Parts: sequence; structure tokens; C-alpha cells
Amino acid sequence: MVKEAIGIAETLILAQQKACETLGVAEQDVSFEVLQMPARKVFGFFGGKLAKVKAVFKISPAKVAVNYLRDVLAAYGIKDFSLDYKESEKGVAIHVVGGNAKIAIGHRGDTLDAIQYLVGLVANAVSDSYYQVVVNISDYRERREKTLVTLAEHLAAKVLRLKTPIELEPMTPYERKVIHMTIEKIDGVKSWSEGEDLQRHLIVALDSNVE
Repeated sequence: MVKEAIGIAETLILAQQKACETLGVAEQDVSFEVLQMPARKVFGFFGGKLAKVKAVFKISPAKVAVNYLRDVLAAYGIKDFSLDYKESEKGVAIHVVGGNAKIAIGHRGDTLDAIQYLVGLVANAVSDSYYQVVVNISDYRERREKTLVTLAEHLAAKVLRLKTPIELEPMTPYERKVIHMTIEKIDGVKSWSEGEDLQRHLIVALDSNVE
């Protein structure tokens, strides 16, 4: 998101300061375009122009997300942690490392997912288009994905052996997606979702379209 403001004063410096005051940001965070140079009056009576500048401030959704996440974790009682983030055209991935940050993961990542959702809302409030935010703590998401892939492979093998469908317990959208993607790569089995809201779960069964 981009914000602009015009500053008019006797000098360029004062005009820049006025524009920044209007935006409510520091001068080092904006870029300036001189619209009109100041000119003194001739003999103190004729002509004369005030300086006129345009200040442009580009709000970074990534920085907004990082700052908000830092505040959330601090409020959660987490200390001595660091935030690393990598921004792309579509969004930002933030990795929380150190301290007692693991307590913010929760049961099967439910707390982490809730925090990620809130951070995403804040970041998208200052973005002109959908901005994806991924929050990770101590490589939890990578470790969880490996666990889910192994689970999916085990379930597929069991379904092929017993020739009967298996119903899983409710999972988050992310967890269901990993299971689905893994099952799709295994011949002879398929998966689909059933249930609503928090009761949304997966069924893994034989694929009748495969001989």
C-alpha cells in the first residue's frame, strides 16, 4: 500500500517535514519528489514561491506482519526469540527461533495456526492484493509435514492390505492438504474430505478406477 502527502513551506526541508507529519512517519522511511522550488520575493514584494514536495510512503506488509508477530509473541510471554523472514512477490515466510517459542505451537500446531491467521489479517489490511503469510516456529511445519507424509503412506498401505476405507480424525486444512497430496501419488487409493468446520476429516479408501 502506498500513501502520499504534499508538504508546502518556505524551504524544502520544512516542506518535507510537513509532508512527513501528515503521513505520521519518519523522513528516512519516505521518498520525496520536489514539485516546486522555493523562490524569494523580488524587492520583498513581487513574485516568490513556497517550496512544494510530495512524500511517498510505501507500507511493507512483510514488516507489518513481522512487527505484529513480535508483539503477539511478547504478549504470549515468549522471551529471547528472534524473527527471520523471507519476502516474495506473493507474501512472506516468518521463522521464529530461540527462547521458549515452542510453547506457541500448541497441540498439533493449533496455536501456531491461530497466530498465523491473525498475522495474515494484519498484513492483508495494508496490502493491495492477497498477501500470504506463513509463520513457522523452530521448523515445526517441516517436521509436521514429514509426519503427515509418513502417516498417509502408512494409511494407504493399510487400505490396500485390508481393502476397506479408513476414516481419520478431524484435521486442519493444512494437514488435510498434505495427506491428500501424498495419497494422490500412490496408486490404488484415493482420499476425500467429509464433515463441516472443526469436524472436517479425511477418508482414505481404495480407488475403484484403478484395476
